[in-house]
This record gives sequence, C-alpha cells and structure tokens, in this order.
Amino acid sequence: MADSIADALKLPFREAIEFFLGKTNLPTTRWQDNYGRSNARAFSVAGAMCDDLIADFREEITRALTDGTTLEEFRTAFDDIVTRHGWEHVGEPGWRARVIYETNLSTAYSAGRYVQMTEPETLAAFPYWEYVHSGARDPRPDHLAWDGLCLAADDPWWDTHYPPNGWGCGCRVRVLSRRGLARRGRQGPDQAPPIVRVPYLDPATGERRMVPAGIDPGFEYNPGKAWKDAA
Repeated sequence: MADSIADALKLPFREAIEFFLGKTNLPTTRWQDNYGRSNARAFSVAGAMCDDLIADFREEITRALTDGTTLEEFRTAFDDIVTRHGWEHVGEPGWRARVIYETNLSTAYSAGRYVQMTEPETLAAFPYWEYVHSGARDPRPDHLAWDGLCLAADDPWWDTHYPPNGWGCGCRVRVLSRRGLARRGRQGPDQAPPIVRVPYLDPATGERRMVPAGIDPGFEYNPGKAWKDAA
C-alpha cells in the first residue's frame, strides 16, 4: 500500500488546480489587502483593481497550473496584459511577473500537496513529515536550519511553518514512514523548534502583527490547512 500511495503523491496536482480554481477574485491596492489565510480563498494581484485585469492574470496562472506554462511564457503574457489594460504597476516587469507566477504556483502546489498528504490512508502509511530546504545558493538561515527536521504530521508547528515560508521560498515537505524515520537514525519524531514571534509593522496602516521568526509576513499559515478548514 505504501508504495502505491508514494507513487500517487508524484502525480500531477489535481488538488492544486482545484485549490486555485476555487478562489474568488479580489481587487486590492496592496499585497497586504489579501493577507495570510485569506489567500486560500481569494486571488489577487497587488494593485490590480479592475475585474478584467484580475481575470486575465488568473487565466494565465490557471494555464501555468494545467498546461505547464513556463515563467518566460508568463512574462510574455504579463507584458501583453499590462499593455492591453494600460496598468501602471510597481516594480520592474520581469521581477513583478516572477513574483506573481512563483507565489501563486508555489502556494497552489503546497495546498494540493497538503491535501494529498492528509488523506487517511496516506497518513497511516506516512505519519511523519520532513522539512526539505530548497538548496538555494543564498539560503535563509532559518529555512536551512529546519532542513531535515522530522515531525509528526499533526504537529502544530506545521500550522505556521508549512512551506512556502516567504517570497521565492522553494522549500517543501517530504512524507516519511516509520521505517523511513528509523533509517534516519530516529526512534521517534524530533521536537519542534520553539516559535519565536517578531513584530511586523505595516508601513501603510501602522498595524502591528507578530510573525514567526524566519517567515516572511503573510506566509505564516498553512495554505492547504486553511483551504480545508474553510471548506
């Protein structure tokens, strides 16, 4: 059974597509207008206020999820959309397109993966999860420190630290069976690191939020859990 489940976890992310398609379009002036858990139910592009503009961006992200559109293809579509709507955006076009593309795809994949990993049969076969660092050449120290951390799948630590844990974060979670945990020299799961929260001050509103250290503001939630909880 374990092998078949492991194979299933490698299949295309139907759940990731469902996660993204289930969102509602949300006009925003800033990225903070669609903060944290609200991203699980709303699609927005910071500064995009026109329904048609948001819909065009959403169509391209959907294509990326369903057809495998590359970042370069999305950048071309981004330029076309911006020109067609006369949208004045913040940041260089190439950078802005990458943020929109990577953030939406990584969050959708994260949510889809979480739903797969929390299926009862999957949890029975793989009751532990391992944090896997992306291998970035310029790593975030905290993310690198969490690499190889093995916790129970239901450990509350995952509620705030299930990746992605920031802009451009490529970290992921790997499922582990009891035998897999033993092969790593562990008789049981690790102890979750303490969650130290640091203040984030919204520069526009002055609102103060407490965010776990090592996690970018707005990413201190589990997309898949937020999606399932709202269902």
